[in-house]
Amino acid sequence: MSTVFITGGSRGIGAAVVRAFAFKGWKIAFCYQNSEEQAQALCKELSMRGLSVLAVRADVSDPEQVQQFIDTSVQQLGSPDALICCAGVALPQDVITHVSDEDWRRVFAVNVDGTFYTVRAALPYFLQQKKGAIVTLSSMWGQVGGSCEVAYSATKGAVIAFTKALAKEVGPSNIRVNCVAPGVIDTDMNAHLTDEDFEALAEETPLGRIGSSYEVARCVRWLCADGSEFITGQVLSPNGGIVV
Repeated sequence: MSTVFITGGSRGIGAAVVRAFAFKGWKIAFCYQNSEEQAQALCKELSMRGLSVLAVRADVSDPEQVQQFIDTSVQQLGSPDALICCAGVALPQDVITHVSDEDWRRVFAVNVDGTFYTVRAALPYFLQQKKGAIVTLSSMWGQVGGSCEVAYSATKGAVIAFTKALAKEVGPSNIRVNCVAPGVIDTDMNAHLTDEDFEALAEETPLGRIGSSYEVARCVRWLCADGSEFITGQVLSPNGGIVV
């Protein structure tokens, strides 16, 4: 049975990723920061299906907490076969002149530093096994940039560059590193958008709708499953064609 560690697994895309792997029989450890109720509800939901999932509280912007998450997960489940970096934050008001120093540092601390800390903590286990799959989460704004999304776009662009460089570095050890960059997805992160906003975004999307977290999660899982063995350093973009 394969094992996967997932950051930011209590809500949104992260929770969908947890479910996607669980339903395929993977052993799962995921971390969360503030969403205790959602994390425990997810564990209960999956346990009622006979699936075992470990939830660990950890702030990915803190390297010590990340290391503790990885260490605890290894102690209870064994070394990971896959690592998914889902944890991320966005700013409610990202007009560049309104972004404070604190907000700028926070979004980088979670989205970029958190990805780095998580990979650094887990990578020795992959190197020891000389195999593994790592998937990072970016965004279409990391590919093309978004107006009024400068800080968020910058972090997600950094995640893409991180992914490509790491894929080259660890490829000789048979470790694959890929990135999923979703388009407009119906998650809590987009809860501030109005129905009119969603309708406008759907009209801009060639497939005529916005995406679901489960469609993203299946892309993530595929990059860790049979059929993707020769894929590394790539950005898979479930975005309905809004960015091509």
